Amino acid sequence: MKSKGMWFLLTGILIGGIFVLLVVLFNGTWNHNNNMDQNHMMGNDSATGQMGHGARQELQASDEPTQPLPIPTALQPDRVTEDTVYYTVEATKGTSQFFKDGKKSETFGYNGDLLGPMIELPKGKTVVIDTINRLDEPTTFHWHGLVIPADMDGGPHQTVAPSERAQVRLDIDQEPSTLWFHPHPMGSTAEQVYKGLAGLLYVTNDTPNGLPNEYGVDDIPLIVQDRRFTPNGGLDYDAHMNVDGTTGDTILANGAINTTFDVQTETLRVRLVNGSNARDFDFTLSNEAEMTQIATDGGPLERPIPLRTITLTPGERAEVLIDFSQVEDVAALKADGVTFTTFRVGELDKASIKIPVTETMERSTDKTAVRRLTLFGMGNMVSINGKTYDPERIDIEAKRGDTEVWEIENKPDMMGGMTHPFHIHGVQFRVISRDGNPPSDQEKGWKDTVAVAPDERVKIEITFTKTGTFMYHCHILEHEENGMMGQVKVTE
Repeated sequence: MKSKGMWFLLTGILIGGIFVLLVVLFNGTWNHNNNMDQNHMMGNDSATGQMGHGARQELQASDEPTQPLPIPTALQPDRVTEDTVYYTVEATKGTSQFFKDGKKSETFGYNGDLLGPMIELPKGKTVVIDTINRLDEPTTFHWHGLVIPADMDGGPHQTVAPSERAQVRLDIDQEPSTLWFHPHPMGSTAEQVYKGLAGLLYVTNDTPNGLPNEYGVDDIPLIVQDRRFTPNGGLDYDAHMNVDGTTGDTILANGAINTTFDVQTETLRVRLVNGSNARDFDFTLSNEAEMTQIATDGGPLERPIPLRTITLTPGERAEVLIDFSQVEDVAALKADGVTFTTFRVGELDKASIKIPVTETMERSTDKTAVRRLTLFGMGNMVSINGKTYDPERIDIEAKRGDTEVWEIENKPDMMGGMTHPFHIHGVQFRVISRDGNPPSDQEKGWKDTVAVAPDERVKIEITFTKTGTFMYHCHILEHEENGMMGQVKVTE
């Protein structure tokens, strides 16, 4: 009898332990779904869907009046010398009104109320930026995609306290490209980006390349983000935060809803930046025409690639050319089938466009990986190689100048898993294979962020040219904050 009683006791303890574990694993998602039900009852009737796990807001077309697409200001230098350009960037609090009849919300911006300017970084020059934190909380200034030493990178180690300032020195030596900058403080990155901290970095050179390059006229940026608003039109991260990646039902282009742009030239160069916290975007044109992709994260593709759909995960960028010569009135750019920017076409200027072609780079898909990283988990139970981020731990040690092959695996979980955008600081890399197959043509360029689908293995070839301790992580911002991040130390 005693042994039978002991057996029942142990069985009960085991079942209870399993139940507690399941509660811990699913707590974030359950709580979020409960919050969504409450929001629905209060009048926010956004539809929701599921992709992998976690709650995902379905994008909806906006009935807001159209408004001109805001073009981020090109930041003017404080001064310029023969070899150096000087700028000042301030992280500030402001207010923004997103809906015609909505309330104003507190937002964050760089040198303004929302988002930030475009900062030109001339190749071969040194750029010195005075960064100032005007917020009431610590922040950092992370230069996403720049190949720079770790102590200039703006990762979570390099916080700038409220009312403090720090100076960064950036020696620009990489391909012309569309990069961006955003905060990276541990524990508040997701909220600070959601509230509006994101700006543009253009690496440029003086060599004519035959592409449209008049900023705001035939060469425009689109920082595309999804957001969810309260019933009175306010922005409230705490109300809508999801530990598995915060998504929204409304699309913003450069911080505005339902935008229009008056096209003046037959060919328009559009620089797409996925600045969302967690959403992947499939970009298409309403007339089902092809776009021509000419560049990815870190610079030009080997050759132009005609595509009807361009997919970007959080943190990724793409430069595309859109031909309006056969468009009579309007054509719209869509994300996941929802229109967010309408191009209005009138009389167009003709220009001779010559798309540069680079030398084809041979890639071996069977190179042996020297590092294997496994991304796994959901909600607040995410990890890389079974570990969560520890600022005191170095996960990988590498030598400057050595070329390594890393294999990134996305291990599916019991709910199927979700795509993880894998980002490495301070370097640009090449994708050499996906599940042993060559990468698609639109990935044959320099990358700093790569999408890894569930049950997929992606090999990348990487050479660190700068020293220090760099971060690598999932660019779903809530996953990053929950610990899906590690550190690589690069030494001489």
